Amino acid sequence: MTSVVNRSRSRSISRQPAPLSLQSPVQQLRGVGERTAESLARLGLRHVRDLLFHLPLRYQDRSRIIPLGALVAGAEVLIEGEVLLSELRYGRRRMLLVRIGDGTGMLMLRFFHFSTRQREGLQRGQWLRLYGEVRVGGSGGLEMVHPEYQCIEKKAALALEANLTPVYPMGDGVRQALLRKLIDQALMLVMPEVASRANPDKPAQVMLEWLDDAELGELGLMALDEAIRTVHSPASDAELSLLRECRHPAQRRLAFEELLVQQFSFRQLRERVRCQQAPLCSGDGFLREQLQADLTFALTAAQQRVIAEIDRDLSCKSPMQRLVQGDVGSGKTVVAAMAVLQVVESGFQAAVMAPTELLAEQHFKVFCDWLQPLGIEVAWLSGKLKGKGREQMLEKIGTGQARVAVGTHALFQEQVVFDHLGLVVIDEQHRFGVHQRLALREKGRSRGLFPHQLIMTATPIPRTMVMTAYADLDTSVIDELPPGRQPVQTISVPDSRRDEVLQRVEHACHQGQQVYWVCTLIEESELLQCQAATETATLLAEILSDVRVGLIHGRLKSSEKEGLMARFKAGEIDLLVATTVIEVGVDVPNASLMVIENADRLGLAQLHQLRGRIGRGHQRSSCVLMYHPPLGQRGRDRLAILRETNDGFEIARRDLELRGPGEVLGTRQTGELQFRVADLVRDQDLIPAVNRVATRLFAEAPQRVKPVVERWLGCSAQYGEV
Repeated sequence: MTSVVNRSRSRSISRQPAPLSLQSPVQQLRGVGERTAESLARLGLRHVRDLLFHLPLRYQDRSRIIPLGALVAGAEVLIEGEVLLSELRYGRRRMLLVRIGDGTGMLMLRFFHFSTRQREGLQRGQWLRLYGEVRVGGSGGLEMVHPEYQCIEKKAALALEANLTPVYPMGDGVRQALLRKLIDQALMLVMPEVASRANPDKPAQVMLEWLDDAELGELGLMALDEAIRTVHSPASDAELSLLRECRHPAQRRLAFEELLVQQFSFRQLRERVRCQQAPLCSGDGFLREQLQADLTFALTAAQQRVIAEIDRDLSCKSPMQRLVQGDVGSGKTVVAAMAVLQVVESGFQAAVMAPTELLAEQHFKVFCDWLQPLGIEVAWLSGKLKGKGREQMLEKIGTGQARVAVGTHALFQEQVVFDHLGLVVIDEQHRFGVHQRLALREKGRSRGLFPHQLIMTATPIPRTMVMTAYADLDTSVIDELPPGRQPVQTISVPDSRRDEVLQRVEHACHQGQQVYWVCTLIEESELLQCQAATETATLLAEILSDVRVGLIHGRLKSSEKEGLMARFKAGEIDLLVATTVIEVGVDVPNASLMVIENADRLGLAQLHQLRGRIGRGHQRSSCVLMYHPPLGQRGRDRLAILRETNDGFEIARRDLELRGPGEVLGTRQTGELQFRVADLVRDQDLIPAVNRVATRLFAEAPQRVKPVVERWLGCSAQYGEV
């Protein structure tokens, strides 16, 4: 750069290359041209600072040479040895076998892809330095397959790495060697000893640190600069086991920051929502009083508490954003109905959305039964509703004739226009992502007002998960079941005992009880599941000839499903064979036995939801989990948990440990909560401190929030965007 300036002293200062900083584009780094910059951008690496937060997946120890006699299978090691034998072997695939030794032992090297030049270079007497994974070969001895290697002089004193070698996530056109070189350049900016040598007149740049020394000490965390340097270049004596498990102090510091950034993102969203206007929905209480008088059951204290919390939210000028958690059968639907009536009393519309056709149909029937006697018209809308029927529903919703609309996500398609929407109720929220929630809220915007949102789930979420995954929401918990609910006894049996299960089903039906028989397949195909259920229903009808057998699955027409469920509820069907479409929303108090085939193939949450269809009456209920042996460890764990407890929150906690947050929250496909270093299960002990720090910084130093979020999320910081 100096020579260029010397040749062109007359050039203006503004045209000189800007000094390298953490905010510089990656193009200013050595070795980055236009094509490489495009490849880096696809990895989210656009600025120098982004490289510092592109964290290693794992580490290799190239700091010491391991004697061949000390090798164990499964280890990744650096070794040296002399070629003792080199031969071509022909079979199904041509391969090059090379045996090396170092005086302590021998090792076989196996190459499937090699050139003539490589083969000629691996001749007897040649010394090699190699890195790779040791494994057990076909003959029982140890071997390496396609190791990295270089030819060296015998007993050459080649330098070893002083630190562990990081292995980074890669992309097309971006290999490990390039990433390491670029990250080394970025690290020079935050390494005082290196930066001062490179430019004595300019001190090292400092990463923005919001924790003072006292707070770092109290939390047991290292400084951010030190953590960044350590994670990218751990000392050779660092504990690899801690690094592999992301429990090293440097990784814990970064996990703390990543969780904090996630908190910041959701709190920004929350603040943005609070600045918006929503309809004031206080209502006069007349419709709610009428519904409560008409109900055949009394509300529990937990339901009344949650209804009061929603009442306060709806009476505010800013949009309600409330998550209601309740175990299976805790009575969330009537809580939602009370919220809907409060909005209708205030002159606005309400929309109730469910993720599946069957659950939406169940809600439509319940809301019609409760609201139509009060003079409130309820509209129905789903993707399957076509033609004139659909046009009529759209007109009723658009004119406000229908004060309540129930349906699937079709409620928020482009053609649907509400008269004045005051409330959106979303059931089984884990089937929808945060961006979908925001899009639905935006869809309902009218006359400068945003609708309130009530989000419900029958999948209880552990408290630490709520504090992180739903930090943009207020939370209510219905932690009480209606009186008289009986705990369900759960057993698991191999399918070799099917005859005993059939006898139990027949006995229950003869006693006047009703039974679910749930068919599952490992395939995701709805068609295959329906075929399996159809075959099972036919077989059961033949074996249990005096039992009235019904069949319900997702490919039936809505009217057929509704008719079948009505007949089952009326006691006209003894045994209902079903796919997992009955997972939620079905309420038949006389059903006291459930058989779930291939139960080991379902997740804990789904099994708990299915089991929640029984135990709704006063008789003792049983759930039989049938499996095909042998059971894997994960399958055994799931079935054991179901046998041990009926508590949805305990099941959710155990499910989180087994599957991780991405699957439990339904975010694995949405890309949300895909942390780089943090883990909600492993790092849950950090979450209370993260919340305290987030609250303090939001209040005392709000200007720090944006740069901290940007350095982790960069251009993908979309949590606060619709």
